[in-house]
Amino acid sequence: MPTVATDGTTLYYEVSGEADRPTVVFVPDAGFGPWLWGWQAPGLAGPYQTVVYAGRGTDGSNADEPYTVDRFAADLEAVLADAGVRRAHIVGAGLGGMVALRYAREYGRARSLSVFGAAESGDRVDSDALAALHPSDPTRLRESLSFAFSESFFAETGLVDRIVEWRREEDATGDALAGHLDAVQEFEAEPLYELTLPTLVCHGVDDPIVPMEAGEELAADLPRGRFEAVEGKRCCFIEHAPAVTDALDDFIDASVANGD
Repeated sequence: MPTVATDGTTLYYEVSGEADRPTVVFVPDAGFGPWLWGWQAPGLAGPYQTVVYAGRGTDGSNADEPYTVDRFAADLEAVLADAGVRRAHIVGAGLGGMVALRYAREYGRARSLSVFGAAESGDRVDSDALAALHPSDPTRLRESLSFAFSESFFAETGLVDRIVEWRREEDATGDALAGHLDAVQEFEAEPLYELTLPTLVCHGVDDPIVPMEAGEELAADLPRGRFEAVEGKRCCFIEHAPAVTDALDDFIDASVANGD
């Protein structure tokens, strides 16, 4: 697996698909490892080149500070530069959506954004609910997924158990997790009218961490923002993976066709 060193930290990433295809890069939510994109990334790896990476402090990447949205955006730039990607369509969840917004402002590779469960300010995030999704006690990982998935999803016990194992192996813990959560709370988007690239804003209807209204406001404040509600909670893009992956494919394909 390729690695890139940036600001004292080694980041692991994986590239799939053909290099001559448009590139889609996936940016994880606070605390989550790259397992989070185990549905969308394989689903898009045919028509696109995909890049999935382990954020600072997850899945064996060094846990060096600082943990800020600016630093995470610089990490994303380091990964794309090392992978030789000149233009990228960025998909981010939660903190990853905040990173996508900052990255598009500060760097020149972004061509479209697709964000899930994001807000333009950390003030819109329920910090207690976010912390409950990432318990310090690993024996509570399964019950914490009630913030991520609907009750009906829990009927698929085999999949839930696998997600718990992936979280044990890859998610941030300790100081690294605390840094991720602090980065969310401290985020403030700069003027959104300056971000003119196409942006798909998706949000779980019953997201307990960021209210759906925050997603609607984010889309409304972006010149080319489009809002889509998705049934489910924080990880609605996993619970309804086929439909969400198709929506991402359509959105990115249209962006490519328009020359973005």
